[in-house]
Amino acid sequence: MTETLQFVVQYGYALLFGWVLIEQGGLPILATPLLLAAGALAGQHRMSLPLVVLAATAGCLAADIFWYHFGQRRGAVVLNLLCRISMEPDSCVRRTETTFSKYGPRTLLICKFIPGLNTAAPALAGMVRVEYPRFLLFDLLGALLWTTGYATIGFLFSKQLDRVAADAHLLGGGFLTLFAIGVIAYVLYRWRERQRFIEQVKGDRITPDELKHQLESGEHVVIIDLRHPLDVLTDPRTLPGALQISPEELEKRNHEISRDGEVVLFCT
Repeated sequence: MTETLQFVVQYGYALLFGWVLIEQGGLPILATPLLLAAGALAGQHRMSLPLVVLAATAGCLAADIFWYHFGQRRGAVVLNLLCRISMEPDSCVRRTETTFSKYGPRTLLICKFIPGLNTAAPALAGMVRVEYPRFLLFDLLGALLWTTGYATIGFLFSKQLDRVAADAHLLGGGFLTLFAIGVIAYVLYRWRERQRFIEQVKGDRITPDELKHQLESGEHVVIIDLRHPLDVLTDPRTLPGALQISPEELEKRNHEISRDGEVVLFCT
């Protein structure tokens, strides 16, 4: 933390703007430690708290406006691209769409606090054609809420953060090494779990050409379209005779699925 504080003091508000811009742009880096550090510096009268909030908020808006317009043009492709940086890209897409369906543009008020959702939500807002003034209003309020919250925590606990920094400095490189090992171990564990799941379902997959051949040969195939309603809204095309049932509705609507032939499920 000591090095972080010195780094922030040296490069100031431009660093804060750029770092937040990069994080909200989609790169897997954390801006919250920098916000906490900037708030702590404001508590020591070495930076201005309003300017800290202004610089970080500007970084958020710049990135979000870009993704909003990109989402308007490329739709679900952008959403899937952004979620690929997640260890669970499929659930990232689904979580973003489900949250947006429930709360609409108000999702922008809380998305900065939720990893994965922070970058995907502005793109989804553009994808579903949220009015631009309404998008700007909710996005600005959400950015202010996020930046003010973390910067204020740093401001109020600036002395405590200094104490934590001093303790970490006493521990030396061993502290950073243990932290890095923990992060790497967690990432490897999640990657291994995902690979194990992919291996498990690999034998149950069917290619588009195989399905096309079955349909053309007259085989009875029940096709379930598992796409989220927002995906259907932006791309209403589906396979012939497919039933549109979301995963959340499968148990409730399972009686609609015929067991006379093979059942094929597809999503995005």
